Amino acid sequence: MRKLRTFESSPVDYVPQLVRAATIHTMDPGRPRATAMLIHAGRLLAVGDATDCYAAATGLGLPAPTEQDLGDAVVVPGFVDAHAHPLMYGQLKTWVDCGPGRAASIPEIIELLRERAAETPNGLPVRGYGYEHVNLAEGRHPTRHELDQVATDREVYLMNASGHGGVVNSFTFELHGVTDQTPNPAGGEYFRDEHGQLTGELSDAACNILTGIEGVKVGHHGPNFHLADAPEEHLRQLRIAQESFLAGGVTTIGDCQVSRREFDMYLRLAEENQLKVRVNMYLLSHLLDEAADMGLHGQFGNAFLSFAGFKFYADGTLGGWTAYFPDGYVGDPCRTGQLYHDPADYADLISKAHGLGLQTATHAQSPTALEMVIGAIERAQGERPDADARHRIEHCGLPTPEQIRRMSAAGILPVNQPQHYYNWGEGVKDAVGTPGERFNPLGEFVDAGVPVTISSDAPVAEPLPLEAMQAAVTRVTRNGHRLGPDGLRITARQALEAHTINAARALGREDDLGSLSPGKRADFAVLAADPLAADPELMSQIPVRQTWVDGVRRFAADPTPSTTTKEAQHV
Repeated sequence: MRKLRTFESSPVDYVPQLVRAATIHTMDPGRPRATAMLIHAGRLLAVGDATDCYAAATGLGLPAPTEQDLGDAVVVPGFVDAHAHPLMYGQLKTWVDCGPGRAASIPEIIELLRERAAETPNGLPVRGYGYEHVNLAEGRHPTRHELDQVATDREVYLMNASGHGGVVNSFTFELHGVTDQTPNPAGGEYFRDEHGQLTGELSDAACNILTGIEGVKVGHHGPNFHLADAPEEHLRQLRIAQESFLAGGVTTIGDCQVSRREFDMYLRLAEENQLKVRVNMYLLSHLLDEAADMGLHGQFGNAFLSFAGFKFYADGTLGGWTAYFPDGYVGDPCRTGQLYHDPADYADLISKAHGLGLQTATHAQSPTALEMVIGAIERAQGERPDADARHRIEHCGLPTPEQIRRMSAAGILPVNQPQHYYNWGEGVKDAVGTPGERFNPLGEFVDAGVPVTISSDAPVAEPLPLEAMQAAVTRVTRNGHRLGPDGLRITARQALEAHTINAARALGREDDLGSLSPGKRADFAVLAADPLAADPELMSQIPVRQTWVDGVRRFAADPTPSTTTKEAQHV
């Protein structure tokens, strides 16, 4: 019931192609390995060896195919990034990178931002991203007074690596009338010191002050990623983003926070025939009532742009210490994070979406937040049983073993991001103590029969599927620490499944994406080595040579073709 039924555009008379490679991992259990694929009109007609493909072309009455010989390359299905934020990712590409590769201390961050301020016209904001306070030399967040060293006549915003908040300068608070006495908004916080004075740090819905009069103010329906730029700039940012996804071998994206701004930009790109990756949109939950009134009672769209479901938020983020722990964080007992909804109100929202036949995708990290989500889905299923509802839990950071068992029984799909613990797994352990070592317990999901999906959450992490797979297989962080026992790890094949066919199923797209099978879309990535045979700790270093979407090469690492071509090359 959750499978997307697409409508086709007018057929195009493509020349059939035969693609050869040393190894093709199809992710089709009926034929897991192959050495050739026959492609026509964007679809796979045959997968096997060259003899199989030529026979299929003859049997279908097609002309002799052109050949693309990829030599010693390894082909895998196009990676499906089921949880990402492409527009925000593209926007951050225009901000100042203040991540660990550029700055290890607060003075280094200030210097980077001052350099940008010096070259930014007066009045325009200065924005940076990527810091994680536990990884800084000072072990804390910068303050508004430190950001005042960057500028006192314009907004300065430094976003935390989690994307769920950051720090602003004093001018920003003054501009928006935020004082020491301003109450916290629902679903957010203006942090204060022991004297009750604003520190400059703000989280989740408190970031609404940055969006301007026309900005999206989502309140308790989620944090605010939607900082306004001119529409043409947003289009440029989205073009930048999709090129980065393609460079990582990603052919399909689940955009898990779509407001009108994202929707408009996707429509404009589609009208210009500039959508190079497939996008499945999850609308923000504050739009649920409008969608119900419009009759949006299921997925719809075409092969490149589609509506998938609704995005909800249960709590904040582990990396930003805003996930809900009612007894406080081990690293800071005064912090508890927050729930975005009263549990009864949230359960009513899930029941409404479920009753309309809509898939939901809820961000939840702490055991308390997960309990609210799992309980609400169980209630909705009890009211209206649906064996194929495919409700998702995004991130699903610290579920208990009993919650995992219930997820299996209810058909709930976790969508995890191993790069989160690769990038700051030590920070999660510092925040919540020893239980943080279980962060994203993929192996426990597999043991319980719960299909695992992995994704990037870009811009929180780069859209690099091979890096995500490496983290899932090794659970070794960027700093070289292994998190938790071996039972939390998964195999390389399971990781590849998690980023291809399982991710396609999480989007309702397994009938046309996720594996290289006859009848499916010809979306695939061409790799320089075999991730299923490589040293797991070196998997992320495997180059992506090419990325193909609908039988068309959309990315090539080397602009000089390395393939051997017979007849005309159709790319």
